[in-house]
Amino acid sequence: MSSSREPLSAGVWGVLATPLSADGSAVDTESLARQVQHYARIGATGLTVLGVFGEAARLTPDERRTVVETVVAADPQLPLVVGVSALETDAACAEADNVLDLVDGRLAGLMVQVASPDPAELARQLTTVADRTGQGIVVQDYPIMSGVSIAARDLVDAVRRVHAVTAVKSESSPSPPAVAELVAGVEVPVFGGLGGTCLLDELAVGAAGAMTGFSVPEGLLACVAAYRSGGFGAARDVWRDYLPLVNFEFQQGIALGLRKHSLVLRGLIRHDAVRPPARAIPPRILELLAEHLRSTPGDVLEGAAASGREG
Repeated sequence: MSSSREPLSAGVWGVLATPLSADGSAVDTESLARQVQHYARIGATGLTVLGVFGEAARLTPDERRTVVETVVAADPQLPLVVGVSALETDAACAEADNVLDLVDGRLAGLMVQVASPDPAELARQLTTVADRTGQGIVVQDYPIMSGVSIAARDLVDAVRRVHAVTAVKSESSPSPPAVAELVAGVEVPVFGGLGGTCLLDELAVGAAGAMTGFSVPEGLLACVAAYRSGGFGAARDVWRDYLPLVNFEFQQGIALGLRKHSLVLRGLIRHDAVRPPARAIPPRILELLAEHLRSTPGDVLEGAAASGREG
């Protein structure tokens, strides 16, 4: 099994949703492939599969293999970050081993959750996963999902002890101070998440880009490109037109359902089914989502639908 421990490339790593059948019982592989091809078409740096947005914790091991196999087949080039949901080391390694044979030569890193607030213990966990799988590690700090909160200085300490780390995904709110401290303290790229809610400020304090599941990733790409070419002012001018939708999508408890419905409206997936414990979204809120999409720059409805038909 080949391994890459090179730092992740800067840019936008799209986080894939896992499309499901209308009743939520099976992975919709055709829709997943269409989503992958759209990311490739618009110029994503790479893809993140089996993340929180991909509902990985709600998939069976066989479904996880189906997801990874579909993503690998849908595009032959984009590098992949593969998420691991389990916090316990043995379970995390088992999750990784379940899919590693499918991504040989394509894997940029396993995304592993922060599982301890103690930097020495976290470093031991990350080192063990890296050694047992033979892979580089993208460290995900997302306390709302993991239930584990770690101080930024302690995360810096842990990351500096683990030579296999290829990037950090910082999703500890407020994220700009955390990203700033991480960027100053570690030698690997730091990416923001949280639906892009703080993307502009994360870039301003040194983030290498975005790794998140916003349903209009064209906006993430435009913002990052504008920051690279024109700095804060140029990126702000681009990003402010996407912010109403970014803010609308990032509603606790219904964010995933909103994003999936947005992908349906865009013609990228067929159904917006989300597995329990997802909450039902009132019809008026779904209507409002469509209004936000119609007000977003570009032809995000018509253009995506057309590209989906072509793919």
